[in-house]
Amino acid sequence: MAHQWSHDPARAGTPVAHSPGDVAALARSSTGLDDLDARVSVCRACPRLVAWREEVAATRRAAYADQDYWGRPAPSFGDPDADVLIVGLAPAAHGANRTGRMFTGDRSGDWLYAALHRAGYASQAGSTHAGDGLRLTGVRITAAVHCAPPANRPTPAEFAACGGWLDRELVLMGPRLRAVLALGGHAWSATLASAARIGWDVPRPRPKFGHGATAVLRAGDRPITVVASYHVSQRNTFTGRLTAPMLDAAIALLGAH
Repeated sequence: MAHQWSHDPARAGTPVAHSPGDVAALARSSTGLDDLDARVSVCRACPRLVAWREEVAATRRAAYADQDYWGRPAPSFGDPDADVLIVGLAPAAHGANRTGRMFTGDRSGDWLYAALHRAGYASQAGSTHAGDGLRLTGVRITAAVHCAPPANRPTPAEFAACGGWLDRELVLMGPRLRAVLALGGHAWSATLASAARIGWDVPRPRPKFGHGATAVLRAGDRPITVVASYHVSQRNTFTGRLTAPMLDAAIALLGAH
């Protein structure tokens, strides 16, 4: 365990998931977000993802050859009292898999944190490493899959295995959660599926993904708005499929904070 990382949520006694069944059990028994983050950060339930993330961390990209890579699942990051959750796809191989913090150290993060800064959620407009002083207010960031996948494509089984962590995150945030921003179609589907599994009311038929689409879920008598945005991937931002004004407009749909 990499205790040289100052932001490492895990400790020597943190239980490790070695199978999807372990994920489900350890997620359900997590007593709070800190506990959940610690367990996520040492998960080894998906052999393909474990092998890939550790291979990337060992071989490294030439530009980062002098850096230690995190090489583990990236836990969620943000305000522990947040009422907004952002759900991404998965850590980037040389982004969060290197830095250990969601959307940190890559171009996708440059876009997301700049937009969150413009909206007043982030203390600064960029994030290069986990000790750079970034603070989020009112928002927490997670992912449908917490390990960097080959070719940025988790398998259906990997989405399913990691879903237990998202289920518990929604439960733990539930009493105060009022809005979710889903970055991309996979995050949109994962969020709606997770909400249904934990017993929230999800519209039927399931709302379709599209930039700026919204769905109102209900946790008991509380409404929770899910907002869809194209992912802040380089493919989308370089081609203009997603522009800064479009991202700002999606974030504005989350409402006041």
